[in-house]
Formats: sequence, C-alpha cells, structure tokens
Amino acid sequence: MKKVGKILIIFLAAGAILTLALFGYYFAVTNSVTLDREKLRLSTATVKVYDDRGNAVTLSQSNKEHAAIEELPAYVSGAFVSVEDKRFYSHHGLDYKRIIKAIGKNIASFSFREGASTISQQLIKNTHLTGEKTVNRKLKELKLTRILEKNYSKSEIIELYINSIYFGHDAFGIADAARFYFDKETKELSPAESAMLAALVKSPNRYSPFKDADRCLSRRNFVLKLMYEQGYIRESEYTEACSVPLPTSPTVRSDRSAYDALVLEELSEIFPDASAERLRSMNIYTFLNADLQAELDTREKDSDYCAVVIDNKTHGYKAYSASKGTPMRSPASAIKPLLVYAPAVEENIVSPATPILDEKIDFNGYSPSNSGGKFNGYISARYALSHSINIPAVKLLNTLGCEKAVSYLEKLNLHVPQEDYSLALALGGMSHGFTTPALTQAYSALACGGAYAPARAISYITDENGKEIFRFHPNVRTVFSEDTATVVSDMLQSAVKEGTAKKLSSLPYPVYAKTGTAAGKEGNTDAYTFAYTAEHTVGVWMGNADYSPIRATGGGLPANFVLDIFKNIYRGKSPEELKRSESVCEVLLDRPLYDKAHRLLLADPAAPPTLTFYELFKTSAVPTEQSSYFSHPKIETPQISVKNNTVVIELCQTEYYEYIIKRENGGKITTVYQGKYPKYFYDNSVHAGTSYTYTVIPMYNGIEGDPVSLPSVRINGKGDTSGDWWID
Repeated sequence: MKKVGKILIIFLAAGAILTLALFGYYFAVTNSVTLDREKLRLSTATVKVYDDRGNAVTLSQSNKEHAAIEELPAYVSGAFVSVEDKRFYSHHGLDYKRIIKAIGKNIASFSFREGASTISQQLIKNTHLTGEKTVNRKLKELKLTRILEKNYSKSEIIELYINSIYFGHDAFGIADAARFYFDKETKELSPAESAMLAALVKSPNRYSPFKDADRCLSRRNFVLKLMYEQGYIRESEYTEACSVPLPTSPTVRSDRSAYDALVLEELSEIFPDASAERLRSMNIYTFLNADLQAELDTREKDSDYCAVVIDNKTHGYKAYSASKGTPMRSPASAIKPLLVYAPAVEENIVSPATPILDEKIDFNGYSPSNSGGKFNGYISARYALSHSINIPAVKLLNTLGCEKAVSYLEKLNLHVPQEDYSLALALGGMSHGFTTPALTQAYSALACGGAYAPARAISYITDENGKEIFRFHPNVRTVFSEDTATVVSDMLQSAVKEGTAKKLSSLPYPVYAKTGTAAGKEGNTDAYTFAYTAEHTVGVWMGNADYSPIRATGGGLPANFVLDIFKNIYRGKSPEELKRSESVCEVLLDRPLYDKAHRLLLADPAAPPTLTFYELFKTSAVPTEQSSYFSHPKIETPQISVKNNTVVIELCQTEYYEYIIKRENGGKITTVYQGKYPKYFYDNSVHAGTSYTYTVIPMYNGIEGDPVSLPSVRINGKGDTSGDWWID
C-alpha cells in the first residue's frame, strides 16, 4: 500500500508540476496581451494591399458606418446567434458543451474540420489576431475572450461582432452588407434578409446569391428554421420568409473604387472561406499602377464610364475605374472584329483586300443600314472594318453563320444566349451585351497573337510571415492563330490611320483600335473605344446607367480618353512593336482588275508600279491566280457599225492599252490605226460595194495581245439609210 501511495503522490506531484508549467506557459504567452477597444471596430483598411511597386495602397473606403444594436429588430442579431452560437447568452465566452462535441467529431473523423468558436471568440479572431494556427495564438484568443466577456455586455459583443464580419464580395460589416446586397439600411432588414446575411458568414463566396443562388437559398432557409426553433421569429414569419426571393444583382457602390472592389472580389474567389481574421493576416500584391489609376479616377467625364488598362504580358489590370460598376451593354460595332472579321479571317473566308459589295440588301426581312444611309458599292474588307461600315459586316456574318461566329466569342468568355442568334449580332444587337472589362480582355487576345487569358488584379499573396500562399498564373488558351491576329491587327491599324479611331493617329507608334456607338430613339446611348499596343490593351465605355442619351460617339470622347491613357503610359518612351506572324506576307495585287472586275489576282510582272498595290495575307490564303493584264493584253469584242459610209468601231474601256486596228479587203491587209486608246475609231476611207473585215489587237508596252476579229461589213453606198450596209 505504501508503494501505491508513493506512486500516487508522484503522479499528483507530476500533475501539479505540469499544471503549474501550463499555467506558467499560459501567463508567459499572454502576459502582454491586451484588449484594444479601437480594434474591435474592424475596417476594410486592415486589408493590406500593395501596388506594382510594392507601395502600400489604402483602400478607398473604410467601414465607418456602425450599426447600433438597439436600432435593429431583435431577429437581426437572432439570425447570427441561432446559426453561429445558440448558447451565446448563457456561456461566458467559451461553450464547453460545443468544445467537447467538436473534439469527439474530430477524433471520429481524424480531422480538425469541426470548430467550436463562440461569437466572442470569432470577434477576437476577426479584430485582434492573425490567421496562424498555433497554440500561442489560441492561448491569446482565450485570454482576450475572457477579457472581452468581463468588460462588455452580450448586447455590446453581438453589436461589435455583426459590424466586424466579412460578408463576401467587398462588404465588411452588416451595414455595408445590407447596402450591398439589398440597398437597405440595417434597421430595414427583414427576417429573410437577416437570415441570408447570417447564412453568408460560414463561407461568403460559396453562399453568395450571385454565385450559387440554390446553395444560398438552402442555407438561408436553414437559418430561418433555426431562428424559428430558437424563438426569434414566429411560425407565420418563418413561412413567409422562406418564400422571399433572393437578390439577383448587387447594389452599385459609390463609396469604393472599382479597382478596390475588384481586388476584394478576387480575394473572395481565391480564398472562398476566408474570414476577416484571415484576410487581415495577408499581404496582397496587385498589378496596380497607382499613377495611371489616379489618371482614370480623376478625369472629368460627361457621363457614366468604365475605363480598363490591361498589361498584355502579365494579363494583370494596371488600372480599372468605373462610375457605375460594370454593366452589361450592347457592344455596338466594337463587336465586329471579335465576332465577324477575326473569325472570317481565321476561316479563310476573307482577307483585308476581299471586295465586298456595300448595297441595300434584305435578309428575310432584316434590312441593315449604314450610318448616314449611304451605300459605297464595292469596298475592301479593310475599308469596311476601319470605317465601320455595317452591311459588309452583316454579309460576312451571314457567310460565317451565327453558330460558328459565336463559338469564337465563347472562347473569349463572351457568352451569347441562343435566342440572340441573328444577323443583328454583327452590329451589337443582343439582349444583354457584355461588360467593358470582358471586351477589353477579348481585345487583348488580338494583341497577344490570338491567345486569350482572363485578366486579374491580384499578382500574388503572402501570409503574415512573408510566405507566398498564392500566385496568379494566367489561364491562356488559343482562340485565333497568330497569322489571323496579325492580319486583323493590321486592319485595325487602318482604323487609326484613316478610319473611325483616327483621333489616335497622333501617337508616334503603332496603335490598333476599334470604336463603337450604340443609338436609341433619342440619341446615342453607348460609346466605346478599344485600342492596344504590343504591351497594353485599353478599353473605354461611356454611357448612362439609365440609358439616357449622351453626346459622345465611339470615335470622339472615348477615343480622346484612350489617347490620354496611352500618353500617360508611354510618357517619354514607346511600346515594343507588335509581333508579326511569320505565316503572314505582303502580296502584290493587280489594281485594274481589282477596281473594275472586283477580282483578287496577283499582279502581272509586266504591270507598272502605279497599277499594283500591296495587301497583307495569311500564307495559307494567298491568291493563286495571276493577272496577265499587261503581259498578255486581252479585250472584249468591240462594237462595229457604219454611218454615213464611215465604219465606226467602239473600243472597250482599257485606257492602259494601245491599239492596232487592221483592215482586210480583197486579200489586202492595211493597218488603219496604231496608238493610244480612243473611245471610237472612224474609218471613212472605205468604198461602196466593198466588204471589209477588221481586226483589233490590244498592245501594252510593245507587247501585242490576242487579236479580236470583228464581223465583216459591206458598204452599199446608198446613203445613211437602212440597208446601206450589212454584216456578213
């Protein structure tokens, strides 16, 4: 017995020593820990963001608005308590029942998935601690929670808690979330809305109504059930709340810059389950150029706007500014290169030189028109695109087919519903349209040799210890071949040199651009300019959120805005040259046949330089037929007649040729004319009672072409009346 007693004493002593050691360790770790009352009011400024030079960036909005608990309906706080900490009002900061239950579940599942944090603990983690998962941090959390519970009432704690939660997207605190999701003050929240906000806390990104409405609805109704079971709402309120629809679109914010919102939105996608506590521990490094962003944000505009600058190499947003978020609008003619011309070049349907007849036309009741109602006759595809002529674009889409054309847009993340498939798509006619950032990203594919990648604001993220926990790797996919991108870019350079984007022509380096203008019954509603160099792609939209008319056209104010952006980017320097595909070549074409017969033929080697022109082709689509217009002259059969005993020969219009005209009668051949083109040749040296046969020979630069024999004529000599001659 004495031996057993000694062993027991040893165990008790060891336990006492271990307990003292643990208490000593606890006090050593937490000795300097104090509760900071200021930190309990979390603001978005605690998210640490840096620009492309590593300089700290202060987010443009801090969550200054604080929702007072006494102003809120009881069911608002009840929603959070019911789902996050149902014994909140009975424990003193730690829920021991919940802790034991969580330990049991974690042991059974061999994991640490089940948590037991109370609302008090979550408030401390959100406001005072980093995201590291260590024993020391947990001990600090326990001490701070005890201090919190001793110094604050439950009502004060729940108030601080709901004002510190991250609700996803870029909403911090319940006041911010109520405004973002419902455009309401917190005191106006309904039971259904309160439940939805409480449902978001577990994973704001996964349960967002704008990302997964079904999942959000299911969890919201789960929270409503808990609220009813725990007495925060009546049965009738529960039944009614379950039938309330979710919000379908966020409220456009005026208190935060578009770039800041973009960073926080991406952050929620990268770390969908991140709490405010986790976000505070991160260092977020972006592609932001602060000087360029200031240029976009401070520029005076006459309407709502969106301006985007993308770095083509990193696929990062260098600047991004918007007055009314990123609404989906009709792209107007800005869609033509992406939907029509690039796909048509890719499919070898068209080249820059392809002649297209711009004419009044009807496609089963759809009759597109050009700006100003003018028809241009035959024009090149280059001219049609650079001057944004509508009818050729519609004709090309008709040849391509809507399904084929839209398949290219889909690869560019520009989605078109099936019900919108019609030839009006070529001119931007669609139900919803696209956002300016999405269109800018699509244009960057042309700048990147046909390779598309969605752009992002965040470059990389480190934790509180500087360890990299995320890095952006562009998801690049080929949409167009390099030769197609080169050809279409060259066509868009013509839009700058002589077309609708010529306001950019003053820039001392190559720029490639397309404009677009959408009009309503009362005037223009949307104006775009998209432009790129080898290094950057820029997109600018101007319009009004309510579709009221604006004074701008695509080639006007938006183009001026883009001009100033490029001047800012390349101040004192020039961008690299756009890479030209090796599968593209310049081809010398025949001018006379192109202008008159609207045919694409390789130039005749004998043609004078003034009667040829160069155009760009994919090597896989170079014309194979060569003109012999000059090396082997040919003409149509001239008309021959007799008037007043004079033979009249009407020559066809071939002003580049000289002519030889020979006459034969009675076996005698005489050259009656040799020289430049005359419209009419008159031979009055003929005699009555004689038959004559004429041969016309075209000639260029001494080279005789194919002779053309005319029908024989016989002169009767009876005067200028019927029957004075006939054709044999």
